[in-house]
Amino acid sequence: MLKKIDIKTSSRVEFVDITARVLEAVGASGVASGTCRVYCPHTTAGITVNEHADPAVAADIAAGLDRAVPQNESYRHAEGNSPAHIKASLMGASATLFVEGGTLALGTWQGVFLAEFDGPRRRQVWVKVTED
Repeated sequence: MLKKIDIKTSSRVEFVDITARVLEAVGASGVASGTCRVYCPHTTAGITVNEHADPAVAADIAAGLDRAVPQNESYRHAEGNSPAHIKASLMGASATLFVEGGTLALGTWQGVFLAEFDGPRRRQVWVKVTED
């Protein structure tokens, strides 16, 4: 079953820790061993798995992406959000995670994030858990 998670972002660039909500979806699935796919159906936001113990890591990632893809360049896309599209493409639209013992098999410091690059907006993240 597909679980849709609604998220309201509050700034132009933001990393929203959605680990707890993904864990809820895994628990509700009843799957003890399988895979969890987390997907972002937006072109200016993405999904990433990274450290969630220290919020400075997300800030550093955002700053690094800003240096790599500056806001004030000569982009052709008339809407003015080309950097958001590029950053979302670099981040990726999905992550596949293992489920073991009815929970996500994450590393000690890992968390799942929605990476917002064109906010603030209302977003959705889709989660699908399947059994092996």
